[in-house]
Amino acid sequence: MKYIFSIAIAFLCFSCISIKADVTTTDTIEKTETTELAEANIRLVMADQEIAWNNHDMEGFMQGYWKSDALKFYGSSGLTKGWEQTLANYKKGYPTKAESGTLKFVINDISKIEDDNYWVMGEYHLNREVGDANGPFLIIFKKINGQWKIVADMSC
Repeated sequence: MKYIFSIAIAFLCFSCISIKADVTTTDTIEKTETTELAEANIRLVMADQEIAWNNHDMEGFMQGYWKSDALKFYGSSGLTKGWEQTLANYKKGYPTKAESGTLKFVINDISKIEDDNYWVMGEYHLNREVGDANGPFLIIFKKINGQWKIVADMSC
């Protein structure tokens, strides 16, 4: 009887440990899937931006940005605030297809900052008739109203 009781206690302990391990593993997998899904959606936004840019569609390109006066863009001309001004700067700097050329992003890193905020580090490559342009970028994405939007962009 004492032997059966010991086996029952041992079985109960191992079962609890196994259940705890399963719960921990599930939580980890769910967090990983959430991060992977966020990264995939951010990549989709940037792929859509490439398509719009390559069609010389600046308004379409800007759909990846947060349509707010709080948007910040830092480039060779300094700090620009606001979606409208950023769009105006793109239109002024790239008035024709010869200036905008063909855009290719190289994404080197996507990292979670906190909650629904991620940074993207990479490079842009513009193949253009008027001469190629390349440089690094650091973009901050935030999920706003269920959509991933760029809230800050530093491109050099």
